[in-house]
Amino acid sequence: MFERHLSDCQRNETIGTAQGARRQSTHTILARGEKGMTTIVYDRSRLDRTKTAFTTRRVPHDDMRTIVTDIADIRAGDLVLASVKSIGHHKGLQLRGGRRADLYAGEEIVLCFGNRYAPDQFEATLDGIGGTCHLAAAGGIASQVQCRHARTRKPTELALIGLVGDAAGKPLNIGRYALPTARPASDVPLIVVLGTSMNAGKTTTMANLVRGLTAGGVRVGAAKVTGTGAFADVMAYTDAGAHGVLDFTDAGHVSTYRLELDELERVMGTLTGHLRQAGAEAIVVEVADGIFQRETAMLMQSRLFRDIADAVIFAAADAVSAVGGVNHLRQLSLPVLAVSGVITQSPLGCREAAEAAQVEVIPTFDLARPDVARVFAFPTPFLKTA
Repeated sequence: MFERHLSDCQRNETIGTAQGARRQSTHTILARGEKGMTTIVYDRSRLDRTKTAFTTRRVPHDDMRTIVTDIADIRAGDLVLASVKSIGHHKGLQLRGGRRADLYAGEEIVLCFGNRYAPDQFEATLDGIGGTCHLAAAGGIASQVQCRHARTRKPTELALIGLVGDAAGKPLNIGRYALPTARPASDVPLIVVLGTSMNAGKTTTMANLVRGLTAGGVRVGAAKVTGTGAFADVMAYTDAGAHGVLDFTDAGHVSTYRLELDELERVMGTLTGHLRQAGAEAIVVEVADGIFQRETAMLMQSRLFRDIADAVIFAAADAVSAVGGVNHLRQLSLPVLAVSGVITQSPLGCREAAEAAQVEVIPTFDLARPDVARVFAFPTPFLKTA
């Protein structure tokens, strides 16, 4: 799925060759509204020189026809044209075609408004946005940083030019291009990868599990159901051989921070349902951040999660977090199958966690072996013979 989508994006993606100075172009004013709002034609040559972010990948370039200068009324997922004011923490932008591009002060980019929750980097929201804001995520999120980790540099600053609109001047939002709502997958095994926090090894754990099952002859669907729009995770699942790959941007959200439970359930159900419709025989799901993060905690305790999650692998950084996390998940009656992730770099840490939590601790890269994936990931009856 994702590979086919990337090829479509690559045909549309054009990267500016003259970088540094802010692009200037003539434009035609379509309408002038109240409060100084102006809608102008988005000149095609100007768009062709603009870097467009991963978060916009479902929106065809041909739909980007106008620039709406009134940005007072914005929603998460709205496309926005901005100029890079100064370079900070994020020095590059992940493009819709699947590569990273360096950023330069003065150049124009198209990205999406959205919220971000990242304990190792930023908390960013749409509160207080005026004529400027920040690049809050490399995947392409424009937001206002509220706080940052002590080891994180100040954010890259953006000067807002206007919302990107359609031919009628209506602002484009990625929700318009979301997959249709689908019934959750319930007739194939589904395993969830949870973790203690960012950088606990969730994505690496999931990618290796996908690889092990794929190598064993299983058509695996992979989904990231919460988090912040970026291509690293979906690329990792694709590289591991997943039959189909989707994330929450395919369900219409640039990030899942601040979503309510009903929408989180719709996202998870829709992504798993579409993967099943595409022929997945098993589905592996990653839930972002840690188990005490608001959206993760709500989703874990939901009826849908309990109904469709057959097993959980918990990624942790050390023994204490592994034991605490496993015990918490057991209190919620979730089926914790194993611990993996960063902790498995330490044999002593693995031993401590296994003894204290009475749980299997599986070296992350061992999950890429079909025999290990078969034993620790899914019940044997679901699996094909390698």
